[in-house]
Amino acid sequence: MPQVQVVFYREEDGSVPVLDWLDGLADKAQAKCTAKIERLAELGHELRRPEADYLRDDICELRIGLQGVNYRIRYFFHGRTAAVLSHGLLKERRVPPKEIDLAVERENRFEAAPEAHTHREA
Repeated sequence: MPQVQVVFYREEDGSVPVLDWLDGLADKAQAKCTAKIERLAELGHELRRPEADYLRDDICELRIGLQGVNYRIRYFFHGRTAAVLSHGLLKERRVPPKEIDLAVERENRFEAAPEAHTHREA
């Protein structure tokens, strides 16, 4: 399976939720999350549990654990060649439905205007 391009979702105001979230994490957690994002780029649709999981409505999550803390990054696929990272969060117990709903909303906005919601490095 070929690699997929990892795309960071960008809001209308120019903010990039996953990057903003990663910036707030400790260095070690950032490194583990970044490594998991790289695994997604390498394996794409083939990435499975325990590293990734399908939630619902085409929304998946990267699963990262570090020192008893469960980090999650929501994403969805855009066609066969891109994985779009919606946002990150700390998982307490079960997956909050509102977090999946947020990813679905972002997927809908992205699908309607991919260029407008794709983060590009300056």
